[in-house]
Amino acid sequence: MGLVKPDLNAVAKIKVIGVGGGGNNAVGSMIATGKIKGVQFVAVNTDTQALLNNPATVKVQIGENLTKGLGSGADPEVGSQAAQESREKLKELLVDTDMVFITAGMGGGTGTGGAPIIAELAKEAGALTVAVVTKPFAFEGIRRMSVAEEGIEELKEKVDTLIVIPNQKLMDVVDKKMTLQEAFRVADSVLGQGVQGISDLITVSGLINVDFADVRAIMTDAGTALMGVGMGTGENR
Repeated sequence: MGLVKPDLNAVAKIKVIGVGGGGNNAVGSMIATGKIKGVQFVAVNTDTQALLNNPATVKVQIGENLTKGLGSGADPEVGSQAAQESREKLKELLVDTDMVFITAGMGGGTGTGGAPIIAELAKEAGALTVAVVTKPFAFEGIRRMSVAEEGIEELKEKVDTLIVIPNQKLMDVVDKKMTLQEAFRVADSVLGQGVQGISDLITVSGLINVDFADVRAIMTDAGTALMGVGMGTGENR
């Protein structure tokens, strides 16, 4: 019996797409940690400057005609229109993709408005579509929270699985004296753990291996999911 060569084309193609300022920051944080393997990172934004500063290997500007590269002004309607304007470009991005993670900070413009459009296109392309998003901190204001909640309801209808991380809850488990910048860094870290926890099941071998077909079977049209993070210490941990 001859050697069986693995079909490298059979490896699941996974994209992590950060949408808007919060999503772009989360993707940048994930890249910086170097912990998430076997995925392609993508930054999608209306803001040209934010894209230029992002370390993602693929960067997609949306709504060039609508926003002239200046962002969405925290207006979800502008974010949605920008994604609609760039539908063909986004469709091209999603060709031959097996799984898409969409990450965004809900409550702003581009992430809140653009994420549901990208999710819809990803599902149309046949990809397992999982969104891992945050709800705002209380100090970000009532209006931003209201916008976030509306956006989350819309996004829920477009994805297979939705994981929502309430940033304010993080304040219960971290140092209350942390700076604003540190608070957002913690939120980015938790978003990254959410993506890594699922992607590692597919891309990293373990004691009991789980393949993409298993993950797809569990997460397709699964609705809202809860996330728990654990840490072990000691030998081989």
